[in-house]
Amino acid sequence: MRALRVLMLVVVVGVVGVLITGPSTRSALPDPLPVAGEVARPVAEIAPDLGVVLTSALSPAAAVVERFPALVPGTPCMATARACIDLSANKSWLISGGQVIYGPVPITHGRKGWRTPPGVFRVTFKNKNHRSSLFNNAPMPYSVFFNGGIAFHEGSLRELSHGCIHLSRAAAQTYFATLQRGDIVQVVP
Repeated sequence: MRALRVLMLVVVVGVVGVLITGPSTRSALPDPLPVAGEVARPVAEIAPDLGVVLTSALSPAAAVVERFPALVPGTPCMATARACIDLSANKSWLISGGQVIYGPVPITHGRKGWRTPPGVFRVTFKNKNHRSSLFNNAPMPYSVFFNGGIAFHEGSLRELSHGCIHLSRAAAQTYFATLQRGDIVQVVP
């Protein structure tokens, strides 16, 4: 919405400027609107600081492409993600360079009242022998934390969690070995 306001302001100022000063000073002022017979100039030439904003406002489809990287084939996640979680399909993948390198693997996630939130997060820390400080010192082997107290870890694939992503032992070991602090984890509803 702000981009549209900026675009409208630029156009109004340009038109008012031409109307007030007349055609004699027109060549001294940058004109964002081409005149019949002129070749349109690039937005970056007219307003270099507003190029991205104006491009987004003038071409919403191009803006979507710029803002949202391509999806990794076979997953619902962006190519920038290192780990992908599809909550509705109960699956997860590891990704590198925009390609699946491991998975899909089965998962379980948060139960009612403890839902796993969707979003894009970063791995904050790992702990091979973590124990829950909230749930009776429950073991959470091969924990990879990415959203506060929410982590990938070895756990039941039959019972829902308190928000964490449960993996099989083999998958938990692979995620623990592969993911590093700062890696992007995308959780899709």
